[in-house]
Amino acid sequence: MTNIENSLTTEQQREQIDYLSQFILPERFETLSRTVKNRTKYMTLLAENMFHPQNASALVRHCEAFGVQTLHTVQTICKFNPNVDIVRGTDKWIDMYHHASTTEALAHLKGEGYRIVATSPHYQSCTPESFDVTKGKFAIVMGTEKTGISQEVMDCADEFLKIPMCGMVESLNVSACAAIIVYMLSERMRHEVDCWQMSEAEQIATLHHWMIDSVKDARPLLERGGFICKD
Repeated sequence: MTNIENSLTTEQQREQIDYLSQFILPERFETLSRTVKNRTKYMTLLAENMFHPQNASALVRHCEAFGVQTLHTVQTICKFNPNVDIVRGTDKWIDMYHHASTTEALAHLKGEGYRIVATSPHYQSCTPESFDVTKGKFAIVMGTEKTGISQEVMDCADEFLKIPMCGMVESLNVSACAAIIVYMLSERMRHEVDCWQMSEAEQIATLHHWMIDSVKDARPLLERGGFICKD
């Protein structure tokens, strides 16, 4: 979001949404309004130095598909670089935060009240079925493809999570793991947690941002309508 968008009050954002809604098909506006109500910040993902564009793209798509609004990345070794042909525009519907280091990312998430949940076959690991989604917000950390999560994440983690295997393979790739974990935990969260949805103010801010991106020439239209919306 731009600084101008962030400086608006919830009521100003609501007024601009109402104004812009006349420049978009009613069906489209209904889809955006319905989708934002299913978004959550109760759970989030942190991708630590993921270097395959296919896996980066998959994480973006998983978050969007299952209603996880935020995705955090650490890029100290390699850039988080989703493939545009795979993402296919889904990145514009979620909020991505890029951190300069693992230390910064973990401090930020801890400061926001998230439990740090490391994906690792740790001896104390729980499973997607046994993980307690009701204890409070949580951030699932996915590590780099070859070596997994860093020792810093291991040392800082509040809990550990693994996907049990009963075949000959010992692990799944990052994309497959993320799909299973995000789907199962987001479903359990919606059934077991009362406060999983974003706040009304967060929903309005997100919908406002989506409208700015969805309506052609949104900013000139807002200026002509008497609203101030300049970068």
